[in-house]
Amino acid sequence: MNLQYRDALPDDLPEIVAIYNTTIAGRMVTADTSPVTVESRLSWYNAHDPAHRPLWMISAGRQTVGWMSFQSFYGRPAYDATAEVSIYLAENARGKGFGKDVLQYAITVAPQYGIKTLLGFIFAHNAPSLKLFMGMGFEEWAHLPEIAILDGVERSLKILGYKIK
Repeated sequence: MNLQYRDALPDDLPEIVAIYNTTIAGRMVTADTSPVTVESRLSWYNAHDPAHRPLWMISAGRQTVGWMSFQSFYGRPAYDATAEVSIYLAENARGKGFGKDVLQYAITVAPQYGIKTLLGFIFAHNAPSLKLFMGMGFEEWAHLPEIAILDGVERSLKILGYKIK
């Protein structure tokens, strides 16, 4: 099924937060350890600019599949052509191949936003996400050993990179 992408609107923030919060308990995707609120994500939402660092809602027909965003890396002008890509799928959309389609879309549209390098920040124990990104041509550029503590377990973070050709 073809996916549709549209700029997220303020009214989408509750759904964005709800999807994000479904990933917290699994301790695979985010370093947040308790649910976030819409209010706590307002500045994050407002930092996205549809012309430069977009935040998209993704749907398949009338069903929301998830959301995706580009976020500036390190906040310095010299890194302006580098962005982190974040993909969060709704629980009922996971494991259906949508992640590959969404990541391909990110790679395809990145140049329209002046992005030459995409980064993925992925926990080392998140085998499905690592497989997805590496399968799409991302390479491991950094391994940060045991930098996060989730439920008393030290977890490592990998930074995967992709140069837009």
